[in-house]
Amino acid sequence: MPFADWTFWKYIASIVDIAVVWYVIYKLINIIRGTKAVQLLKGIFVILIVKVVSDFFGLRTLSWIMEQVITYGFLAIIIIFQPELRRALEQLGRGKFFSRTANQGDDDQEKTVESIIKAADYMAKRRIGALISIERETGMNDYIETGIPLNSRISSELLINIFIPNTPLHDGAVILQKNSIAAAACYLPLSESPFISKELGTRHRAALGISEVTDSITVVVSEETGSISLTKNGELHRDLKADEFRVLLTNELVDSVKTKQASSARWNWRGKSNG
Repeated sequence: MPFADWTFWKYIASIVDIAVVWYVIYKLINIIRGTKAVQLLKGIFVILIVKVVSDFFGLRTLSWIMEQVITYGFLAIIIIFQPELRRALEQLGRGKFFSRTANQGDDDQEKTVESIIKAADYMAKRRIGALISIERETGMNDYIETGIPLNSRISSELLINIFIPNTPLHDGAVILQKNSIAAAACYLPLSESPFISKELGTRHRAALGISEVTDSITVVVSEETGSISLTKNGELHRDLKADEFRVLLTNELVDSVKTKQASSARWNWRGKSNG
């Protein structure tokens, strides 16, 4: 075989090698996206950046500490990312690792918002207590596993029926994931903030608690007063009127998603036009 041909095939092999590695990394990112592992991954990048900076400026003590963290951090990574690694192996075994992922449409998101609003309004008028948490970027699989799995389509009728008093699923939270009802009767962490009003009960504390550890949006219907509240990012919006509740929920679940998609599309267009 001529030398030129051998070099050509080496180039082809290198391109294929890079493409396969890129695709595997891309699929792994998709698997951990929407889970708490994303935040841990950011922490790892911070450690690597600190290590590079400390080496550059000759900070020997800090560099030595970062080196020890990186050296013994491999075992810690395996332990920390155990759920994600297990999920990846399961998908690989089922043949789903190389399947394409579908994005949720705007129509589905709007239907979800309408179902939540309709159900909350119905339960508020009849003072039926409810706790509905909507997953966003940070995954809630740990909390979903504490409840009863449903994996059903979202409808206002189903949400209302779940929270009817004295039924098996009414006690606990409903978690919505990817425009479906993932589970009911889930346990959410209670907020330990000393600034919470004594008037608020367990539902409100749970709604605040989950908003402090995830970026989820949680809707609370009080069975004592029939008021509707919403929590996000550790903030509680109490006693919302119907119009306020609709605007707030739509802004968080529909408009913000459209803004991100528009920004992503604009970035891709610019990249293509520049390239």
